[in-house]
This record gives sequence, structure tokens and C-alpha cells, in this order.
Amino acid sequence: MKVLVLGCGTSTGVPLIGCNCKICTSTNPKNKRLRPGVLVSENNLNILIDTTPDLRTQALRFNVKNIDIVLYTHTHADHLFGIDDLRMFNYVKKAPIPIYASETAINFIKNKFDYIFKEKTLSSKPNLIPYILKDKIEINGLSITAIPVYHGNNLINGYRINDFAYITDVSKIPETSFALLNDLKVLMIDALRYKPHPTHLSIDEAIAVSKRINPHKTYFTHMGHNIDYQEIKIKNLGANDNFIPAYDGLTFEV
Repeated sequence: MKVLVLGCGTSTGVPLIGCNCKICTSTNPKNKRLRPGVLVSENNLNILIDTTPDLRTQALRFNVKNIDIVLYTHTHADHLFGIDDLRMFNYVKKAPIPIYASETAINFIKNKFDYIFKEKTLSSKPNLIPYILKDKIEINGLSITAIPVYHGNNLINGYRINDFAYITDVSKIPETSFALLNDLKVLMIDALRYKPHPTHLSIDEAIAVSKRINPHKTYFTHMGHNIDYQEIKIKNLGANDNFIPAYDGLTFEV
């Protein structure tokens, strides 16, 4: 199974508009982060997690030409508001695209983007079929499990696809969800910044969560503009190659 990191930045992206800090002005391409999303590919199936406002840029930059399924973690703008760009993948597939999310998220999407789901056919809208994902589904030999986590006070979804888990925008993982992450090979997890935050894990908190889950490797995502790629990799993580900061365009096999 192949994972492609389309973006590993925060809701603002990195660099921030108007910011002159050392990371935002860095020439290191690994410090330039689009909004967070990944593409998981296996068994001739391309699974997109979240449609960021940067989706068009991500698809062109990383040569993504086909999307078969979309999983939504939650409905904040940085994870949802690229939904309209899915229509181009409809044109390529000549077929509708199923989208999966929690009941709360599906209801929000259907209300916020009601033009997509009205019966009247419009040529310039995405063709999407919404499904509520409460527990687990099997598609093309892939096991997809919803992992409920807290984003502040809101319960949202992370996802486990076979032995890979993607958990972004998380501040706390319920005990029942830890049980769904046993025997994991690769974890990609929210690691916003060094200081604690009310709705996201800090670097130290992400490391602590990873040590409890105990995957073979952990990649950090949703990183803000106070995290320098080279600095965190060398100074903070050192020789421990089980903890790896992600970067846009990173690919790995699970």
C-alpha cells in the first residue's frame, strides 16, 4: 500500500501570508506545507483523505489523476473546502465518487454544499454519493475503520486502512479508539507545534501517543510555521528514525 502526503501543514498552510519568520521565509522546500491530506493507493483503488482548499494545486503538483473514494475526517474548512475540485475527477472517471464520513460530517456537507446533492443535474458540480461510516467497511480487499478522536470538544474521525492510520486534528484519543489501533505498522498523527494547544497534539504529546500505540513508524503532520523540518528532524528527534516529520510529496509503503 502506497501513501502520498499531499499536504502536511495547518489550516493557514506554511508559509503564512504576511509572515517573515525564519520558517516562512525558508528556502527549504520541506518547510512549505499545503493544507493536510493524503492519498492512499492499493489494489487499483485511490483513497483520498480530505479535500483541502489546495486540492487542485496538490493534484497538479503530484500528478494525481484519479480518485475513487474520499474519506472525511471532519468539516473544518482546511479539510473540506476543496470539495468542488472533485468534479474534475468525475470527468476523468465518468462516474460518481462515494464519500464517507461520520453522520455529523455527512449532514454538514449535504447542508453546506446542498447544490451538489440536489436532484437537478448541473454539469459544473461534483457527482458524489454520501455514505455514513460508523465502524468499518471492506472495499477491494482493504479494511477501512473509522477511529473516533477528539478535536477539542468535537468528536471527529481518524481512519485506519489496513495497517496504516491517519489521525489529524486530534487533542485526545478515547480508550475505545486506542483498541482499534493495535498492531499498527505506520501512524501519521497531528503534531501542531512544540507548545500545548487546546485542540491539537503538541510534538511531545504526539510522541507519547505514538509510544502507547507502538507502530513501527510514526509520521508527524499538520505542522505549523514554528516547526523547521531540519531542526525537528536532527535536534528534536535525533537518531530515532521511528519518528519522522512529513513533508509535501513524501511517499512511503505500508
